[in-house]
Amino acid sequence: MQIGMMGLGRMGANMVRRLMADGHECVVYDINAAAVSALVSEGATGAASMEDFVAGLSKPACVWLMLPAAITGRIAGEVAALMQPGDIIVDGGNSHYQDAVDIAGKLEPKGISFVDVGTSGGVWGRERGYCLMIGGPDEAVRHLDPIFATLAPGADAGATPAASEGTAPYGYLHCGPSGAGHFVKMVHNGIEYGVMAAYAEGINILKAANAGKRRREADAETSPLKDPQYYQFDIDLAAVTEVWRHGSVIGSWLLDLTAGVLKDDPALANFGGRVSDSGEGRWTLKAAIDTGVPAPVLSSALFDRFSSQGESAFADKLLSAMRFAFGGHVEKKK
Repeated sequence: MQIGMMGLGRMGANMVRRLMADGHECVVYDINAAAVSALVSEGATGAASMEDFVAGLSKPACVWLMLPAAITGRIAGEVAALMQPGDIIVDGGNSHYQDAVDIAGKLEPKGISFVDVGTSGGVWGRERGYCLMIGGPDEAVRHLDPIFATLAPGADAGATPAASEGTAPYGYLHCGPSGAGHFVKMVHNGIEYGVMAAYAEGINILKAANAGKRRREADAETSPLKDPQYYQFDIDLAAVTEVWRHGSVIGSWLLDLTAGVLKDDPALANFGGRVSDSGEGRWTLKAAIDTGVPAPVLSSALFDRFSSQGESAFADKLLSAMRFAFGGHVEKKK
């Protein structure tokens, strides 16, 4: 099957490679000409402009966008202006689900289908496959099924899913009308924030298990450690995360990656600790508030990311200033 891919970054380029390896024809376009050239050398058909890109697609034209959420709506409109009724635009980026609903509503009168595909798999997706959460019109989704089937991981080795289970056991699912795919992916990423925070906090407690061996200053500004004899453990964090990978109830692919990081860089010297958020956690909490669903773990994980970005610095300084104001507490140097 033919598909046009616009946006050849870490995800888009590898998705093209996975599709071509399974025999699909890929037409590619990106403002970075080098990214286009690289894929052309591997068998893709390149385009030098958006007009050439759309014109090079057979009917019905299918364009898959892998772009930053901030520009997806604008680019989708520009692509749609070059398309005809019956054509399909796919958004595989981390866009807000409400944007997908709005874009689909604008394109429907033109006869152009809009399919939103929440895509999870990261830089490992080319090898492992991508988990796809799909929203859009039934007919358009059915037409794209060969593309989804190739991009998805497929059934686990030895597994034979029942027909009644649909495509979910293969790693892709039509979740509902336009917007439903991005809604499911939004919540997926909100959960991801919480799971990551749980691993990070728990492993940090393991790291502090030798606190009783460390000298603590005895002054009014330092909380004493009660019963230091109970905190005399030098835990090998890389070894613990490795053993957790084998038979533990908290095992996961995320833990596999964590164990690998700690094995290669036990002190995490290559990382500064700033954890970015690209929007999905905020959107998930907004949906929780709108629908009255409590989500304390996800909210805590999101706010912790804000702190890591330096957004708590002023509040921390103010806390220190208040302690000095009411009690004369002089701030300790780190």
